[in-house]
Amino acid sequence: MAPKSVVLSGIQPTGALHIGNYFGAVKNYVALQDQYECFYSIVDYHAITVEHDPQELRKNTIEMAMDLLACGLDPQKCTLFVQSQVPEHTELSWILSAVTSYGDLQRMTQFKEKGETQEFVSCGLFTYPVLQAADILIYKASKVPVGEDQLQHIELARRIARRFNFRFGETFPEPEALLTEAPRVMSPADPTRKMSKSLGPKHYIALTEPEESIREKIKTAVTDIGPRTPEKSPGVANLFLLLKLTAPQEIYDQFEADYAKGTLKYEPLKRAVADYLIKALEPIRARRAQLKEPEVREILHEGAKRARAVARKTLEEARERIGVGKLLP
Repeated sequence: MAPKSVVLSGIQPTGALHIGNYFGAVKNYVALQDQYECFYSIVDYHAITVEHDPQELRKNTIEMAMDLLACGLDPQKCTLFVQSQVPEHTELSWILSAVTSYGDLQRMTQFKEKGETQEFVSCGLFTYPVLQAADILIYKASKVPVGEDQLQHIELARRIARRFNFRFGETFPEPEALLTEAPRVMSPADPTRKMSKSLGPKHYIALTEPEESIREKIKTAVTDIGPRTPEKSPGVANLFLLLKLTAPQEIYDQFEADYAKGTLKYEPLKRAVADYLIKALEPIRARRAQLKEPEVREILHEGAKRARAVARKTLEEARERIGVGKLLP
C-alpha cells in the first residue's frame, strides 16, 4: 500500500475557538485525518510576531489544544503538537531564509495589511512567511489546507522549495494548497466583516459559549440594512449559512422557500438558527468538559516527540545538503 500523502496545517493560539474557526477550518481538519497523514501544529512562535502577553499565550495554547481535541482531532489518527516544542522548525527557517527573496517578502499582502495597523513592526512579522514555509517543508508535506487568503503563502513556500532544490539538490516536494469550500462565517454584529475575536465579544460566538449568550447574539444579529432586495443582505445571508451548516436540509429549504415568496419572518429564522447551532455544538461541549489539562499536556508532549522524529530527519538532510552537516561520522 502506498504511503499516505502528508498534510500540514497550523493554527495560532488565540484562545477559545469560535464557530467561524470550526466551520471554516477545524471541521475539515477532522475529516482530513482519516484520509492523510496529518500534522497539526499550534503555532505559538507565529503568535509572538505582534505584541502579546506571555501568560495569555501559555493559557491560550492549552485552551486551543483542548478545543481542537473536543472538535474531534484524534491523537491516534493525527499528530497534534505545539510548534515551539519542535525547535527544528526555527533552525530550518534560518536555512530557508538564505534562499528566500527579500522582494518576495516585501510583496506579501498580509505583512502590508498588518504592518499598516501597528506602531511597531517587528522583523518577525516580515519574515514569518519563511517560518511558515519551514513548518510545511520540514514534514515534506504535499498538501496544505488553506483558504484563498493564504494562497500567496503557499506559493512562496513552493518557490522556496524550488530554489533550495535547484541550488542544493532535490530535497523538498513543492506543497500544494488543499482548497476546500470553507464557509466564511461573518460577524453577527457586523456581517460585512469576517467573524473574529479581535473585533470584540459581540462579533464572535465561541464553541464553549453559554447557551443564553448564543441565543442573545443570534437574536440581536444584524439582518436588513435598508429595504429588502431579491438578493439577501449580508446579515440574512449569514443566518442562512449558519442554518445550512447545522440544520436538516428540509428545514433550510423551507426557510429558503419562505424568503423567495417574501413571507419570511426573521424571528423564527433566528430561533431556528440558535436552536440548531446549539444542538450542533453540544457534542463538542460535552467532549471539552471531559478533557483535563494534564491529559492534554501529555497528548501535546507525545505529539511533539512524533513530530520531532520526522522533523529531525529532514533537518539533518537539509544541513548536509548546504554543507553544515556532522563533523564526525
